[in-house]
Amino acid sequence: MGSYLRRLATTGAAYTASSVVSKLIAVALLPLYTRYLTPGDYGAAEVLLTGVIAASIVVRLGIIEALLRFYYEAGEDPDQVVKTSFASLFWSTTVGMAILLPFAGPLSELLLGQEDATLTRIAILGLWVFTMFEFLLALYRIDERAKAFFVVTVANVVVTIGVTVWLVVGREDGAQGLLIGQYATGAAFLVPMAFLARRRLALVPNWGLLRRIMRFGLPTMPAELSLYSLNFIDRVLIVRLASLSDAGLYSLSVKFAQAINVLVKGFQLAWPPLAYSIRDDDEARRTYAVIVTWFVTLTTFAVMGMWLFSRWIVDLLAAPQFFESYKAVGLVSTGIMLYALYLVLVVVLGRTGRTEFNFPATAVGTIVNIALNLVLIPALGIVGAGISLVVSYAVVLVIMFAFTQKLFWVPYEWVRLTQAALLATLLVLAGELLLPTSGLAGLAERTGVWLAYPLVLLLTGFPTDPERRAAARLLNPSAVRAELRKLRESAPEPEPPEGPSGLGPRLTREALEAEQRDEDSRTN
Repeated sequence: MGSYLRRLATTGAAYTASSVVSKLIAVALLPLYTRYLTPGDYGAAEVLLTGVIAASIVVRLGIIEALLRFYYEAGEDPDQVVKTSFASLFWSTTVGMAILLPFAGPLSELLLGQEDATLTRIAILGLWVFTMFEFLLALYRIDERAKAFFVVTVANVVVTIGVTVWLVVGREDGAQGLLIGQYATGAAFLVPMAFLARRRLALVPNWGLLRRIMRFGLPTMPAELSLYSLNFIDRVLIVRLASLSDAGLYSLSVKFAQAINVLVKGFQLAWPPLAYSIRDDDEARRTYAVIVTWFVTLTTFAVMGMWLFSRWIVDLLAAPQFFESYKAVGLVSTGIMLYALYLVLVVVLGRTGRTEFNFPATAVGTIVNIALNLVLIPALGIVGAGISLVVSYAVVLVIMFAFTQKLFWVPYEWVRLTQAALLATLLVLAGELLLPTSGLAGLAERTGVWLAYPLVLLLTGFPTDPERRAAARLLNPSAVRAELRKLRESAPEPEPPEGPSGLGPRLTREALEAEQRDEDSRTN
């Protein structure tokens, strides 16, 4: 069991490095952006940025998802898989962009509550850039070129931020500056990336292979779209039922809550290959149960911090006119944690091969989300949107749990899970109801409540004896130094694909989806 946890921690750290750097840079610039943008400008840009991601899920038709499966499939030519995937994605994205451009005005009215065709046209052109950039990044991942992936993503973020700051601060271009900065720099990186990969690309697909790719990829699109819509529909409804400024406040709360996504990102990308590599079903069940327990505990600790410190975070990192965004930070953070748990269950379901159950769960969650937003946003504003997000993700999680337990039963540690969740809830309630909401004294007292969580878990017997011993070994300075020496001295060799079983490749479809659904990884 300890070896699995070490593998998960090591690969998770490697996968999440670029995301951490990107988000740290983005968050560090929020004080600057929010002083040169009104909440309305910020809301308009964020609604369109998330709209581009939602539209990208549609126009790519599951092709990027299918790329991974067929690249490793026994009997398929990997080079032809890449050529055919690129050709089909190029034409589907180009056609999608051409269809949308004439409707820029009506789309702006629908999404923003105002006709600003220029902003919407920039976003539609950005749809093409974003989708093709995602494809070329996927090539780095299937080739396991981790250094190249890191360099490209971080360089793109740095250049994007430099250009965006010039446009927003220097030229005072507002929401338009945010969008142009995002997609113009993406296009600048896209050209050399495509040139370097030109021998692997084509504009005419292999039609027989394309039919096989579409049979696999197209059914994944509705589930992915319905799930991502939980991150998009609420902002559009806030615009329609409240105001564009409220959408800006909510978008900022989502930006802060991405701190939880940084924490879980490495897990999301490392978990699928680890989960699939355990071939014995009984061993897999035991391992899944323990990993889920600790994953819930660690993310709950982080979410507690977002609840307790949300006022100080917003006050430090945003202009005063954005302060009210703190009200939704804890709720959105909780939603992100529930989404991460959903991805855990997606992998368990993937072990059975019954991925058709994804869509019913996400579809019900989307319906619940829309219904709750319609009721709660007029009464509670961004808090209502946050509540709707948490409840809808919880519904998806419950349905997925029912499906997975029926198909692949896992003996989850309900006593420990309840202990972790209940203690966290009680501590957050105590902090919110009894402690100051401002000043250094309030910050210090809330820090004490937050740090009390691991101590209370320890005192109430949460860790098992083997876990205590393993932790003691892991935290031993000499053991840490030995592990670091091993990492420096031996770089892992690339693992060959293992054919259609799907258990071998380190990069899986679920891992790729975790990367693609991270909206903040490309929107800085």
